[in-house]
Amino acid sequence: MDKKYTKAAARTTAATVSAVLRTAIKVFATLLLVFITTGLLFTCIFAYYVKTDLSSELGITLEDMTLNLASAIYYTDENGNEVELASLYDSENRVWVDYGNIPEYLVKATVAIEDKRFYEHKGVDWYRTLGAFGNMFLSMKNDFGGSTITQQLIKNITKEDDITVQRKIQEIFSALELETMYEKDEIMEWYLNVIYLGQGCNGVGTAAEVYFDKNVWELSLAECASLVGITNNPSKYDPYVKRANNKERQALILKEMYEQGLIDFDEYTGAVNETLVFKRAENEEYQMPLNSWYVDAVINDVLDDLVNVKGLSKAVAHSLLYNGGLQISACIDMKVQGLVDNLYGDPSNFPTVKAPNGESLQSSVVILDPYTGEIKALCGGIGVKPGNLVFSRATDAQRPPGSSIKPIAIYAPAIDQGLISPSTLVDDSPNIRLRGTTWYPRNAGGGNAGIITIQQALTSSINTVSAQILDKLTPSESFSYLQDRLGFTSLVDADRDYAPLGLGQITNGVTVREMAQAYDAFANDGVFTYARTYSLIRDADGTTVLDNSANTIVAFKENTAWTITHMLNIAATYGTGSESYFGGMPHAGKTGSSSDYNDRWFVGYTPYYVTAVWTGYDTPAYMNVNGNPAAKIWRKIMQPLHEGLEYKAFKTPTFSGPTNIFGDLMASPSPSPSEEVPESPPDGTDAPPSSSAGEPPSGTDVPSAPPTSLPPPTPSAPVTPPPTPSAPVVSPPDTAA
Repeated sequence: MDKKYTKAAARTTAATVSAVLRTAIKVFATLLLVFITTGLLFTCIFAYYVKTDLSSELGITLEDMTLNLASAIYYTDENGNEVELASLYDSENRVWVDYGNIPEYLVKATVAIEDKRFYEHKGVDWYRTLGAFGNMFLSMKNDFGGSTITQQLIKNITKEDDITVQRKIQEIFSALELETMYEKDEIMEWYLNVIYLGQGCNGVGTAAEVYFDKNVWELSLAECASLVGITNNPSKYDPYVKRANNKERQALILKEMYEQGLIDFDEYTGAVNETLVFKRAENEEYQMPLNSWYVDAVINDVLDDLVNVKGLSKAVAHSLLYNGGLQISACIDMKVQGLVDNLYGDPSNFPTVKAPNGESLQSSVVILDPYTGEIKALCGGIGVKPGNLVFSRATDAQRPPGSSIKPIAIYAPAIDQGLISPSTLVDDSPNIRLRGTTWYPRNAGGGNAGIITIQQALTSSINTVSAQILDKLTPSESFSYLQDRLGFTSLVDADRDYAPLGLGQITNGVTVREMAQAYDAFANDGVFTYARTYSLIRDADGTTVLDNSANTIVAFKENTAWTITHMLNIAATYGTGSESYFGGMPHAGKTGSSSDYNDRWFVGYTPYYVTAVWTGYDTPAYMNVNGNPAAKIWRKIMQPLHEGLEYKAFKTPTFSGPTNIFGDLMASPSPSPSEEVPESPPDGTDAPPSSSAGEPPSGTDVPSAPPTSLPPPTPSAPVTPPPTPSAPVVSPPDTAA
């Protein structure tokens, strides 16, 4: 019984086990079949997804990527080298650096800490990727790691950094495809130019300058490791925020470089022990770079030209300037600008008299090359510039030019039309009646000089004579010269009249820049050249965007320019502009005073430069100053500027024109302007004569003692003051009545 029972139990157990095994096998087979079927289904779905949805989002090429690049303004130094003057950028401060200029240490540091198998994989490091997926499933978080440099580049240039399975898969496929299209060096070049490195720095080019004040190719091993350490977490490893964290990260990178055989032991120890010298101290407040007045002018000119010449909208022009990597060649001369900055940066160089409302005196200046129109220097105000792209008194402010407009609006056009010459006689009388108007100005102070020459009238800035010349010329002709030949854009139709043109009381005023460029026609044989702050704009590839070459107009006959220069040479030496005299180089120019002496001007030139200076208060008010401060400032700039320059004489004109401009009325002959003037003052100095030491306290433009007869300069030397002028012409100041 027992044996039979035992055998039966064994058979039953075996049958049960067999049944269980068969069942288990069936379940396993079923599960395997389900798994295989699911896998195949997933594979089909995934393949369909890749084909229909994902493939349309692949196809990334670096050529199609547009990076925001900072634009740069350059000047040419004395050795002919282009030097950066200013960097212009919007949201991203990036300067592209070619791979050949990236130091090897920077590449090695990047590989060591970010992607040590960079040169081995094909865009995806599968070891790190599988580990990242495993970590995701174990932690049950939608969080990935293991990105290669190629994957990080894709994330940076596409701006897609959302943490999803779909984006990660897309990134993997894109990386694999990208690596079939580009060499490793190209990918590394893009990566190092794209990454964010804190402090508003995009790419290693700007970061090297911001942190170490160096070009990126000048960085040491220690500096490279410090820079690369920032990218992992800029808010944590920024040396300006937490220097200790940056040092710790730098040490880790150097250790990885050594252990991976990228540097030797001596390089490692030397870099670890190197003391890093940063541009700023830790936690030092960042100061936004303050552009100079000149840089502001370049920015405004470039934006205007991109809109008006290239036909771009203002928004597109702004984006191109601040994100397009433009290379702008400025016309600035740093030596000339330095003289201006030193003078205007110190308020003690100017009169301290206050306006009734408490405002301090202000001033602005523009200096240009009359032969090219290049603005060599400018300044929009006295003292510290308050901000970027602020109101500039040199280019934005429009103020009445007073009598400084007479040479360009009255005398030169009349000479050009053959209506007058320097020796033409005119009657400075209060009883003259003009043909085209009932208006007739008075000379401030109420005096009249009687019958004088045109030269004397200009030298003493007599208003009544300007009105008479304008009457024969006509306001329309005068207006045409200013607007069509001399580049004025601030004039309005109301200025086509006697008072605005004859006395310089322009409706809206004119800018210092406009006055300087108008006078350049006198220095350049009658050829007017538009003033410009830049000469060329290229894009990031070096292709010309705008060629801003000299733009000229023949404004006057050559002899007209030589004649007015002769006359203004005398006026600036003997007349109202005598305070501008500095000796050593011939100069010509004209003062100007607006009504109530609210504005004081001096616009003058030498064979080398044209310079316009304005002084006044921002809120127009009477200036209670001795003499003409604009003429004095002009001399302070021009005297040192011409030191060491070769002497040049103005060209000698041929005088021709009517004997008088008032019909058959003849007076006793005026002395013929043919006497020669001494080549230097009798006392052997370069100072102006003591008898013409400045304008009276009233602030008028009248000289203290202008001579009755003013001879022309000799061709070989500038006009210099005579010892003691005799029998002065009694004339009033040149202010508008």
